[in-house]
Amino acid sequence: MRAQLARVDAVLVQALIAAALSFAHIHDVATAAGQDGWKAWAYPISVDLLLVAAWRRLRSGSGKGAAWCWFVIALAASLGANVATAGLLDLADVPAWLRILVAGWPAVAFLGGTLLAHSTPRASAVAVADQIEDQEDVPEPVPEPSAIDAPPERPAAAVPPVAVPTAPVTAAPVPAALIAHARKVAAEHHTRAGAPIDTPTLRARLGVPAPLAEAIAAQLT
Repeated sequence: MRAQLARVDAVLVQALIAAALSFAHIHDVATAAGQDGWKAWAYPISVDLLLVAAWRRLRSGSGKGAAWCWFVIALAASLGANVATAGLLDLADVPAWLRILVAGWPAVAFLGGTLLAHSTPRASAVAVADQIEDQEDVPEPVPEPSAIDAPPERPAAAVPPVAVPTAPVTAAPVPAALIAHARKVAAEHHTRAGAPIDTPTLRARLGVPAPLAEAIAAQLT
């Protein structure tokens, strides 16, 4: 853990030294090109901010072409200022082309920062298009057949009832004495009423069940 912290601290210190030297060199070039006062201090800030914006776009993984372009431009401005202040350029007599570059840098930095901050990454748009195409290629699930979609069952054919043959009912044998008594009762009823006796009356007079009364009446006819 201590070794890692020491390594991080060393890298941070090295970055701060490099940034301070580059900051001072850009400031000196801007001052030599006629940008005095606060304007000379604004130039190194502008270069460093463009470097940071381009580096963040490179780390995001989208729009790397534009990010590399503006990163190289900002790096060239910083490196050019470092080389110019190393004695290769007479800062007391700055050439006209360098004055033009320094004067035009704010517009260039503004354009680069705006494009890096507000441009839509092409990679994300392509990813969204690929995702939409993948969704279109996925086949839609086939719905499972339900009881509602099932074909209606045909009603079972009605089976006609089968007639079961019944055995003929045989009349119970009537005793001869009962037949003779029934004839007397029938004769008395005919004499008194003037009409043949009916089966209900015969049954009531004899006090026998209905089947037996029917059988006796059949014998009397």
